[in-house]
Amino acid sequence: MSDDNPSYEAAREELIEVVRTLEAGGTGLEESLALWERGEKLATTCQQWLDGARARLDAARSDDDPE
Repeated sequence: MSDDNPSYEAAREELIEVVRTLEAGGTGLEESLALWERGEKLATTCQQWLDGARARLDAARSDDDPE
């Protein structure tokens, strides 16, 4: 996958590093803003993966539910 659409695991790991870097401080304003923006994109990517997984589980459960 490309950097624009990483796997859940890759996005999560990069997000952890972004948070660590921001928490450590020592970065300039421009770099901090760029990291924040990247973190927002990564958080959105992770949420999309989780939402997709939840939808698949819900669909599987409804398929198994004999009503």
